[in-house]
Amino acid sequence: MNALQLDVVALVSLVRSLFPVLTFQFSVSDTSLSSPRRLLSSSIPLNVTKPSTSKTMTRNSDLEKNSHAAYADLESPGDPNQHLQHLTPVESVPYLVKSQFAKEMMAEFLATFVTMLFGLSCMTQVVLSSEASGNFVTIALCWGLAFFFGITVGGGVSGAHLNPAVTTTLALLKLLPWKKVPFYILNQVVAAYVAALFVYILYRPMFNEVDPDRMTTHIIFATFPHENVGNFTCFLTEFVATALLILGILALLDQHNRPIGKHAVPPAVGALVSTIAMGFAMNTGLAINPARDLGPRLFMLCAGWGSRVFSLNHYYFWVPIVAPIMGGAAGGFVYEVLIGYHHPEKNRGPHPEYRF
Repeated sequence: MNALQLDVVALVSLVRSLFPVLTFQFSVSDTSLSSPRRLLSSSIPLNVTKPSTSKTMTRNSDLEKNSHAAYADLESPGDPNQHLQHLTPVESVPYLVKSQFAKEMMAEFLATFVTMLFGLSCMTQVVLSSEASGNFVTIALCWGLAFFFGITVGGGVSGAHLNPAVTTTLALLKLLPWKKVPFYILNQVVAAYVAALFVYILYRPMFNEVDPDRMTTHIIFATFPHENVGNFTCFLTEFVATALLILGILALLDQHNRPIGKHAVPPAVGALVSTIAMGFAMNTGLAINPARDLGPRLFMLCAGWGSRVFSLNHYYFWVPIVAPIMGGAAGGFVYEVLIGYHHPEKNRGPHPEYRF
């Protein structure tokens, strides 16, 4: 008996108690009460008679008992999962993944994919429209929001590293088993590759119109040095920027350094990324993430841009891979030496609620 039927029963009981001369003859199981639409479109047959007082009182009493019992069932707590009893048991789902490690890898892939899809889409709009659909500030803000949503998607399962520099630094600090590192990085790079593929499919007509020879749009998918900026300067830029990123992340997660709470971490990391982009992106376009650069660069190699995406600027491609890894390790080391190691030994490290 659903809520609508119970309401009708209660209303009938009230009316009959006020007007005992009326006898409403209907069944609660009537199909006209099975849905609001049918109830409104049909009429309940009423037989107005002058019944005997004893029969009327007996019927009223039965209706009142039924209505009170039904409402008592609704109001009693009972089994909190009774509304789920008709669902298929989780154990019988054939595609259910039970391995915690597999769950972490799927979450890391999806989180990185979401992040890269947002960021690369913004890059594509700005470049293909010659900044008519955005500018540098738009890109910086979008990448920050992209990391915010990416961490929100996978943070509770895998930690949402989204970045090999984060993964390797956590392993160096013994916050992540080294045996997981290759799988995290592989998922991050593959997710970035797939995100680049999706962006290319969505914007392919514009790519063909603006850059049919694939000579100028390579800056959408990967980072390259600014004109007249050498690779050494670019290396230092990526090193320092990634060190700041890791240092900031560790500070946000440190439970003994003004912890902000797990729900505030995603927007805080997003704001950190946007701030770094606004301050350090001129020289290199700012990778601070080897997966963000390598995955889309591999896609360009397969999609018509050719091997020049690796040989441009004196084989610059290694800089956004190596510099962030080294910079992240340096940032983690600096934070731990100056702050982290000085916490009581039993209280060191991120808050237990944060997953890595």
